[in-house]
Amino acid sequence: MTSTLRFKPVNAKPFIAEVMARSGQNLVLCYQCRRCAGACSVGEETGYMTPDRLIRMIITGDRDQALDNALVWKCVSCYTCGARCPNGIQTGRITETLKKMAKEEHMAPREPTVAYFHDAFVHSALRWGRVNEMEFMALYELRNTVHHLREQKFGALYKEIKAQASLALNMTQLKRMHLTFLYVKGRSEIKRLNKKFRKKS
Repeated sequence: MTSTLRFKPVNAKPFIAEVMARSGQNLVLCYQCRRCAGACSVGEETGYMTPDRLIRMIITGDRDQALDNALVWKCVSCYTCGARCPNGIQTGRITETLKKMAKEEHMAPREPTVAYFHDAFVHSALRWGRVNEMEFMALYELRNTVHHLREQKFGALYKEIKAQASLALNMTQLKRMHLTFLYVKGRSEIKRLNKKFRKKS
């Protein structure tokens, strides 16, 4: 066993069991055919980290790297990997599980903007029963702006504001930006389901 695999047999069994239970995916069925790697829509963004390698990290018990890598934060849950997998393993559900585990352990997100986007989306959905674009984007941009100011990345902040302003204009012209707060009935039930899920997971 090479050192690059970081094989940790003591951690492997409980880690595999936890990820499988929380994601609902049977990782031991993976035989590393790498069809998921060839189908991954963010493969160019994540470099060496592909779905098969992520599963391999979990199986070898490398918890630290499994919770902190580009794929966990950049996976867009397109489920192409699962469609190509001979055993139907959905890596998108695995990355979402690992993301939740990393947040529960208060690990700093590798991609802060992705974390802000995710949190703002969930907050708006739980609050109104659906995502309201105005509130959602306001929350996301507020946290993103604070992050850039804290890091003194003024150039990045300017580019972000310019890009989002252009996007907002295009969405408004296409009538995809709702300026009013829309909501659905049964919001309290949605919140109860979320609370129940959090306790279960």
